Amino acid sequence: MAYYHPRYSGRKRRKKTKLQKFILFTLLFLILVALVVGYMLYRVMYHPNVWLGEKEEVSVYIPHGTDFNEVKSILYSNGMIVNRRNFEWLAKQKEYPANIKPGHYVIEQGMNNNDLINMLRAGKQTPVQVVFNNINTLEELAGKVSLQLELDSATLIGLLKDSALLSKYNLQPETAASLFIPNTYEFYWTTGADEFIERMQREYNKFWSEGRKSKAKELELSIPEIVTLASIVEKETNKEEEKDEIAGVYMNRLTRGWLLQADPTLKYILEYQMGDEEIRRVLKRDKEIESPYNTYKYGGLPPGPICLPSISSIDAVLNYDDHSYFYFCAKDDLSGYHVFSKNLNQHNLNARKYQRALDDQNIYR
Repeated sequence: MAYYHPRYSGRKRRKKTKLQKFILFTLLFLILVALVVGYMLYRVMYHPNVWLGEKEEVSVYIPHGTDFNEVKSILYSNGMIVNRRNFEWLAKQKEYPANIKPGHYVIEQGMNNNDLINMLRAGKQTPVQVVFNNINTLEELAGKVSLQLELDSATLIGLLKDSALLSKYNLQPETAASLFIPNTYEFYWTTGADEFIERMQREYNKFWSEGRKSKAKELELSIPEIVTLASIVEKETNKEEEKDEIAGVYMNRLTRGWLLQADPTLKYILEYQMGDEEIRRVLKRDKEIESPYNTYKYGGLPPGPICLPSISSIDAVLNYDDHSYFYFCAKDDLSGYHVFSKNLNQHNLNARKYQRALDDQNIYR
């Protein structure tokens, strides 16, 4: 029979109890540390860290070639990151500095670091709405688009004057403007100049449906010629209800081989080819300017559009009013509307009334 001394047995139990307490306290401490670390990590990742004041969202643009310091400057300059240290720490843990994607991003009020960094690192852009209308030249188009996209306007202009490229679309530099239908389009901000043209070509194909192409064929005009005539109609009036009637006058002149004698073509020469300021009144001497765009000297249509006509002007040409008018003149009430006539005598009377109205308003150029 074994014999255990009571004192030795009690000492052993006490050591065992102390070990158990130590283990328990260690586990509790580790659990507490884990909870604290977990809570801190949770705050770093998921606690709201974007503050936009009274705004619900803010757009930021990250250009190609931007590094992490520049991204921080973009974000911090807007004052939107509450705890910058937390943002930077998590960004580095997620390797965002090595995976920066350019683009347009919409940052929302109350966004957390995790969602923000994931969006930026994955390049989840928000598309932008690109709008262009009231455009007179390709240079104006390139300038307006470059304000809405990251692309370079000079690069875009260079492509639009590249005969080899335009030949793919059956266009020439003079008719390149007919590729663009003024409207609102959705693009990624990082779209390049070549991608922009390719997209516009797809939109062009969609716009020129079989119905529209069939009508152009009936008129015995190519699409660039339709757009060129529509550009003259566009510049003649801003009254939608007059467009098909004005288009009818020009179609009557074209089919009979008359000179178009369109004042907007002279304004185009003066303002965009000769660099004059805005012309409000065409003078007799202007009709002698030497230019293929001078429809007072040269028959048929000018070499290309004198602006980017609206959809309504294009459709006005395709659906022109079939009437017997050959002349029209702005009304002498200067309302912007026009009076139409069938013969030159009546037209001259209308024209004199209009000229007197301009004189009365001291409009001499």
